[in-house]
Amino acid sequence: MSSIQTVRPSATSDARTLHGAGALDMPEPDQRLDRIAEHPIFKTLVHERTRFGWILTGLMLVVYFGFIGLIAFDKALLATKVGGTASLGFYMGMFVIVFAFILTGIYVARANTRYDRLSAELIRSLAK
Repeated sequence: MSSIQTVRPSATSDARTLHGAGALDMPEPDQRLDRIAEHPIFKTLVHERTRFGWILTGLMLVVYFGFIGLIAFDKALLATKVGGTASLGFYMGMFVIVFAFILTGIYVARANTRYDRLSAELIRSLAK
């Protein structure tokens, strides 16, 4: 069942000439969506998820662009041999990749605990 309902165009052609063809076929706002969007638990969920996402994004950008900056400005440091034949740049590049996986795991853990709990609480609250 679709939550979007369309308004049927009226018989007057004046509205079509003022607003263009098809202007009256806009979807009506759904009060159920407004009820969800205004719910304090939903606002908390959106705020926390957005904030946490930006924090993780910032961390990833710092690590990634830090690595790129080292490539651009200190190649000698990255060329330093560590552990036999591998260079420091190799290990730092691997760290960037592993760091991305770690951040993904952190987000999934948070989503499966805090965000799922908030979602379930929101559903229970809206069902009343």
